[in-house]
Amino acid sequence: MSARYLIRFDDICPTMDWKIWDGIEAVLIQHDVKPILSVIPDNQDQKFHCGESANGFWDRVRAWQGRGWTIGLHGYQHRFVTRDSGLLGLNGYSEFAGLPLEEQRVKLEKAVKIFSREGVRPDVWVAPGHSFDANTIQALVSLGIHTISDSLFLYPHRDSRGVFWIPQQLWKFRAMPFGIWTVCIHHPDELYTNLAYFRRSIQKYRHAITSLPEVVETYAQRKQNWLDAVFAGLWGFGIRARRTLLARPAQEKCLAPVRDSDSLRGRKAEPAQ
Repeated sequence: MSARYLIRFDDICPTMDWKIWDGIEAVLIQHDVKPILSVIPDNQDQKFHCGESANGFWDRVRAWQGRGWTIGLHGYQHRFVTRDSGLLGLNGYSEFAGLPLEEQRVKLEKAVKIFSREGVRPDVWVAPGHSFDANTIQALVSLGIHTISDSLFLYPHRDSRGVFWIPQQLWKFRAMPFGIWTVCIHHPDELYTNLAYFRRSIQKYRHAITSLPEVVETYAQRKQNWLDAVFAGLWGFGIRARRTLLARPAQEKCLAPVRDSDSLRGRKAEPAQ
């Protein structure tokens, strides 16, 4: 089976740069691409305060969902309060990993209530900084969220708890022979800031771009096997090795999630709220 790609945009919030986003959205609509949009329920991360808060932000979120686009619950406030790398071990900072179960549940309840108040359904969980732990999953399940967009597997699968895992392994398009690949796009990435490059990439890979509902329909009952674990281990090792070998400027250019570490660099973790 040839490779298929999901597109995920992280850090969607009222104070993002809407001039850039409007161009991206137009390309998505033109080519009938249905992305995953990871919405921060109550953004408190100053990195994403790029302008005045957009009027009608939640109207737009509801319109996206009505269009068949997937809305992800992207944490709660996008504030990194621990130095725990969580289950994936990619980044040493987290909004959730390392916190007690009840503390995580309270934060997630607040996030879900904001979505509910605004008439938005959380289709999938997207952890800020790719960092979450077993307590996070337990709290998500208790709140009725059973789909996670993360992990480094080659294909999606459903685990013994009924949680459906959709892997996220790329931060730009790459030609792959097989597998399900989620391309995660952050605000500083060239795929976000260079509209011409984004349009060319969509045109080049459009034949292989899928959507979350299509992935769920195909893989909903698939179970994890030994190949998933082996591939995830090797892919994760490759990411960490590359981060170690490359100089910091080049690393931040190629691996967008590393930028998130600025929230904790050089200071103690903030107390959880």
